[in-house]
Amino acid sequence: MPRSIVAACAAFTLALGVAGARAQDASYPNKPVKLLIGFPPGGLLDTVSRIVGERMSGLLGQPLVVDARPGAGGLVATTALVKSPPDGYTLMMVNDNHALNPYILKEVPYDSVKDFAPIGFVGSTPLVFSAHPELGLKSMKDLVEMAKAKSGALTYGSVGPGSLPHLSTALFTQAAGVKMNHVPYKGGAPALNDLLGGHINTMMMSLVVSKSHIDSGKLTPLAVAWKHRLEPLPNVPTMAEAGYPLDAAYWFGLMAPAGTPPAVVAKLEKALADTVAQPEVRKRLADMGTLVTPMNAREFGAFIRSEMAKWKDAVSKANVKIE
Repeated sequence: MPRSIVAACAAFTLALGVAGARAQDASYPNKPVKLLIGFPPGGLLDTVSRIVGERMSGLLGQPLVVDARPGAGGLVATTALVKSPPDGYTLMMVNDNHALNPYILKEVPYDSVKDFAPIGFVGSTPLVFSAHPELGLKSMKDLVEMAKAKSGALTYGSVGPGSLPHLSTALFTQAAGVKMNHVPYKGGAPALNDLLGGHINTMMMSLVVSKSHIDSGKLTPLAVAWKHRLEPLPNVPTMAEAGYPLDAAYWFGLMAPAGTPPAVVAKLEKALADTVAQPEVRKRLADMGTLVTPMNAREFGAFIRSEMAKWKDAVSKANVKIE
């Protein structure tokens, strides 16, 4: 066969392939989309994912089905995402563990930047440093004075080794020059129960978990780990105001596997932006203590890189590594 005919056939085949891909992108989505999360149903991440997924489903014309794959601080779900076809039909609502895991886990089988296509950011839920009222503390200054007077006697809980509350409190103790004993739990519920029961002294936790207990007097809020005071707790100072600058918040954002077609990412990016712009969605998230601060795909990618740099240094200082 003459070379000119071969070349023409190859060009025609390529054109058909490009046209087919464009048509497929234009019709996306034409079936349900799986939305992975790395933690059990019923938690904060699951609730945020369902609120956002429900509204995005209406905008996209196909359901976003939340699929919980808990394990190893989100590693199980994230690995599943990386192994999924980059066609837009498997997404993941990632959280702060995405930036932490490369530094606290012994092995992470993916690159937290290169193997993903950011879609957009939803918001953050700042941590509140609270104490059991039996201690009689009213401020971070009181806590530091007590911790120095009773070196090693005071305890702080966390939802697990290497978790955001663990690392954040470890950074505080180093900055304050005090020693407090870390008591890790397998999840937030048992940790909160022991704090309420006075079995541990302090803990950093989200506002959605702590607010009702603060209102009832069962917990004393000492500071919020955020850039500014929180509207539901206007009289509680920030960590910076207390003399120990620290921003620590659970955060949530949508990602796809690397290689997902740009047209598909753009459609998802717009659907997410339109979703979090809806007053009802913002109110539902705000009622949970989530500050809605949308970012587009490019901004979210830059945010992830900055969070990884921030927590790489923090993990090194806290000397945390999980086998």
